[in-house]
Amino acid sequence: MQANNLYDIKWVLTQIEQVSQFSQDNAGITRLAFTPADHQARNYIISLMQASGLTVHIDAIGNIIGRFLPEGIDTDSSPAVATGSHLDTVPSGGKYDGVLGIVCGLAAINRLKSCSDIRHPLEVIVFAAKESSRFNLPTIGSKAMAGLVTAATLNAIKDQDGIALSAELAAIGFQTKQISTANRSKNSIKDFVELHIEQGQVLEQGRIRIGIVDKVSAPTRLKIIVLGTAGHSGVAPIEERQDALVSAAMIILAIRNIAAEYEYQGAVATVTILKTYPGTINVIPGKVEMWVDIRGTEHESIIEILQEIKDAVSSIADDYNTPIAIEVLSSEKPVLLDDTINQIMEAACCKLKQTSVRLDSRVGHDAMNIAHIAPAGVVLIPCKDGISYNACKEVAPDDIAAGLDVLTEILYQLAK
Repeated sequence: MQANNLYDIKWVLTQIEQVSQFSQDNAGITRLAFTPADHQARNYIISLMQASGLTVHIDAIGNIIGRFLPEGIDTDSSPAVATGSHLDTVPSGGKYDGVLGIVCGLAAINRLKSCSDIRHPLEVIVFAAKESSRFNLPTIGSKAMAGLVTAATLNAIKDQDGIALSAELAAIGFQTKQISTANRSKNSIKDFVELHIEQGQVLEQGRIRIGIVDKVSAPTRLKIIVLGTAGHSGVAPIEERQDALVSAAMIILAIRNIAAEYEYQGAVATVTILKTYPGTINVIPGKVEMWVDIRGTEHESIIEILQEIKDAVSSIADDYNTPIAIEVLSSEKPVLLDDTINQIMEAACCKLKQTSVRLDSRVGHDAMNIAHIAPAGVVLIPCKDGISYNACKEVAPDDIAAGLDVLTEILYQLAK
């Protein structure tokens, strides 16, 4: 492979730094899906794609597809070898999450453009609305591309300010009823590979450069509503209170204990949001809303955790005389990635003399949805202290360079 190495680590770091400037605030990187900061970042990546000579298409959910067509290849009949990730972030997140995979993907394609033996189109995809921070549904863009979400579901989605996802799509020229046009057929993508930071400590602690993901965990999300009786905090006797927040506190502890029992099985559960009503300093909380995130690489463990949470909640409701309701907001199954691609990844690491290890990912990736329509893989590189979704997140340039080289080699082997 005679690749164009002008797109080196310096170029990648420069572009990551540039994208990090598009943020809603200065406390880390906040770039929620379809906000002005997200649009700025998207437009910047589009400009990089166009400057690289890629054909750019935006589908009905807002996914951006940059496509390079090698000379002599039929654009209509040849399935693409694709890579990519996401630009949106959690509040006060880091600058590498998602962006790494897009910028390195674009660099890898630019490196490969000069290779005469590429036999498939190359694509870098920016998936819309990967994070659930705004609309409480993860990986919306890749779900739409894989045909895993309906217009009815999208029409029902609103953010915490009551802004509908459908309204945000309309603002960029699309309607949810067009969502089926974002679907990709199973013969349109030959292979998909996503480069991402690990968001854990397996690689760093093992002093290993590259992680090759066998299985991606999936989230089950709950909303729990605890009903008590509001009252003056200085008058009501303690033993007679129906304090919704006390019950909620017991639920939080119960969920933590349940999660600790299942962690060895690769499953966890976390209470992530808590809202109390009426929310004043001198009133006993009469209502609490809480949101729970359950994740695991084994679906059976997720089901067991959910049942244990239901049992614990029922007991707490009786003990504290506070009716409690549980709503399952979403439930997804873990996804096994393609072993053939993983073997190619291992061979690429061996060729480039990079250490590697197979592991499961306890966080979701867009690749898990694309795996429903094409062979898919995920390449991970270390992040310092395993910190993720945090402004303090750091990734070593040498690890990024290794990830870029490995991704380039993998795409080359898949596309030649």
